Amino acid sequence: MNSVISAGLGPATLKDDQAPFGFTIAYIGIGANLGDARANVLDALARLQRQPGCTLMASSSLYRTAPIDSSGDDYINAVARIATTLDAEALLQALQGIEQAHGRERPYRNAPRTLDLDLLLYGDAEIHSPTLTVPHPRMTERAFVLVPLLELAPAIHIPGKGAAAQYAAGVADQGIESLV
Repeated sequence: MNSVISAGLGPATLKDDQAPFGFTIAYIGIGANLGDARANVLDALARLQRQPGCTLMASSSLYRTAPIDSSGDDYINAVARIATTLDAEALLQALQGIEQAHGRERPYRNAPRTLDLDLLLYGDAEIHSPTLTVPHPRMTERAFVLVPLLELAPAIHIPGKGAAAQYAAGVADQGIESLV
């Protein structure tokens, strides 16, 4: 159980997957491999907590992973569980604003980055718009997403795909190191 205390919410005791009234639970993948990657990931978590319409409910441990389909230094990764009143598109814009505050550039697909924030899950929604796909289309293929996600929510189901845990064996060969 999590104890949620935030301006506007007040204290409450909630199950991991339970949102306060009027809020949606969302999971955010966080990664960085340029600059002080660890500090960037930690700052992203702090910014999520301060983001209007969002409450950081929990965050995973930090993990180190080698780049996949990319180059550069190892990544520092985590997953955050938030409660939000923002709709999915507004949340995406907020996440992109946090990336921009860290100087995120997108010179090519899978380029090294100062900060990457991915909306993995938004409640039980399946979203296919020109700007957003939820659940994140590659989340079941990435240990750096599944391992921290399952740390936060071992029994979580991915809309349209089933239990997240069933995909863990398929990414077991991807090197991932807990930094705890």
